[in-house]
Amino acid sequence: MSEPQTPPSSPVLEFANTRWRVRRPKPFVLVIEGELGAEGKVSDYLHEQLLLPEWREAFYQLVDATGLVVCLNLHTQHPTYRDVRGRSSKGRLSQGEYYHHDGCSGPTKPRFVEIRCPVQPQTRGVATAVAPHHAVVAAMLQVLPAELAATPALLELLREQDLSPMAVSQMSDAALDQLQGLITRTVRRKLNAEGARAYFRQVDVAADAYFEPWALGESRIIANANAGVTMQHRRAYQAPHTGGVANGHLVKRWPNEELLLPGQVLDPAFIAALCSEEDEDRDGKGGPACYLGPH
Repeated sequence: MSEPQTPPSSPVLEFANTRWRVRRPKPFVLVIEGELGAEGKVSDYLHEQLLLPEWREAFYQLVDATGLVVCLNLHTQHPTYRDVRGRSSKGRLSQGEYYHHDGCSGPTKPRFVEIRCPVQPQTRGVATAVAPHHAVVAAMLQVLPAELAATPALLELLREQDLSPMAVSQMSDAALDQLQGLITRTVRRKLNAEGARAYFRQVDVAADAYFEPWALGESRIIANANAGVTMQHRRAYQAPHTGGVANGHLVKRWPNEELLLPGQVLDPAFIAALCSEEDEDRDGKGGPACYLGPH
């Protein structure tokens, strides 16, 4: 098995015995546009090449090291995808509109989450913002409104702890989760829905999030919990959310846990726990999601 080889600025990635057209719009993003010399070709290159058993772990390590790998011009109807369950309301933010990891309510999180925009008649108008975890938390502090920073819990924390960008960049994942949960709960309590959306739009900018419109036939494989560049993502409205607008749908899966290699066995309890966490996001009902509750 050979490792993926490409200089950071190269437009070509050599991997899986194939040369791929790629670009790197941000340091933590690798966009694969398709096979070099096969422009316009319709194929399921993710499953037919990148995720074959002999290449899969090397591809996963590429995602680990990068943060976000985007596959464009990808045509697949693989049966492991399911509809994204989260919905947004006009009166409050849904859980998925806050930056989060998948599976954050349990001790074990999926290694990656793959979110996909299938080929469909209706385009996708709602964006998905993706950024490194440390950058998200640092940005949440940077653009925090003064009236929120003055709330008792946050004011005490800001006085007692060094929360400079450098300090945040060195925090453990557990410390980041705790700090982020406190800020998110404060935003949720103190700001109305559109005020909170406006705040997170500022966070997107300050975190230098990947914020490209969805293309039909696009998959985003996001490093969700790993030893590399751990990311977070959120459903992001760029205009007031009034409802009633036709919008393409997304599907998702946890490929490392659900797309099994020969000899591997699905852990139904783990998958059921992850899916029940998503159920809390449906129409804003259910208990508080993990990224709003105490960490």
